[in-house]
Amino acid sequence: MTVAAPLLAWFDRAGRKHLPWQQDPTPYRVWVSEIMLQQTQVATVLGYYERFMLRFPDVRALAAAPVDEVLHLWTGLGYYARARNLHRAAQLVVAEHGGEFPQTIAAAQALPGIGRSTAGAILALSRAQRHPILDGNVKRVLARYFGIEGFPGEREVEKTLWALAEECTPAERVAHYTQAIMDLGATLCVRSRPLCPACPLAEHCVARLQGRQSVLPAPRPKKIRPQRTAYVVLLVRDDGAVLLQRRPPAGIWGGLWTLPQFEERASAEGWTGQAAGIVSLPPYFHSFTHFDLTLHPLMVRVTPIQAVADSGAYCWYEPRQPAKIGLTKPAVDLIGSLDAQPAASLQRQNALL
Repeated sequence: MTVAAPLLAWFDRAGRKHLPWQQDPTPYRVWVSEIMLQQTQVATVLGYYERFMLRFPDVRALAAAPVDEVLHLWTGLGYYARARNLHRAAQLVVAEHGGEFPQTIAAAQALPGIGRSTAGAILALSRAQRHPILDGNVKRVLARYFGIEGFPGEREVEKTLWALAEECTPAERVAHYTQAIMDLGATLCVRSRPLCPACPLAEHCVARLQGRQSVLPAPRPKKIRPQRTAYVVLLVRDDGAVLLQRRPPAGIWGGLWTLPQFEERASAEGWTGQAAGIVSLPPYFHSFTHFDLTLHPLMVRVTPIQAVADSGAYCWYEPRQPAKIGLTKPAVDLIGSLDAQPAASLQRQNALL
């Protein structure tokens, strides 16, 4: 029994057909959705996608925009390298492909931020080209259905899953099949407590027949997560503006604006030029993919300053009239918490930058 037939029948009666990127599924609209959906659930993406498409309705609009505005509309969605790569790829599509998304999967994969599965999904969903996909949801469906042992991120296991994805992808209705298998993994064949009674593949699913839904696919091998600490400075003017520093273009939070950060408290105090008058705020915890970070915020009130010495590296951010720049989540949350701080504890200091 093939996977495609029951899956397509299920899609016809129960699949998702009203998502915004499914309406007028141009390569650009599908491309943006696929990038946003990487490691992010549909419910979270919806609002971001609508706002993003309203501002950047086509690839030329995105390519012409400053990266700060792109990151601004991405703020809160996380994994900001996706936004930087999307912006750079849009510029390449305009410069090298005449504003048209590439026709071949090889050319699509050559763009920043687009791997084999994402390229296949874009071309399948927007142009009905037959290409297998293998995102996290599809890996889970195939691993359970065929009883594939091992962590899907391991080279040999992934190679096996790619072969199965290729074998299962039909020649007809490829766009519907692609959407269907992603939907199945996102709505029924979920990581914990899969809804097997409603699954169109349940009859021949190895994991269900063997009662192994909870162990297939195998989880990522556990590693001890590194724990890191740092100090951040909230330099706050009397009018409420907060000094921000731009992160380097590459690496964690690349290109985003955040609070000045230091490894040691002494370094943070030395940067402000003073130790007295600094208020320690409660620690802030943030998790990255590969480590956990504890930030110790230090706040200092300063008299109004009209400008900063290096406007390319620093800026005054006014929460009541926010600039269109991309902020890190800790910056968003810590600036937002300032109103809750007791006014009596905030000592005003003079500072020069």
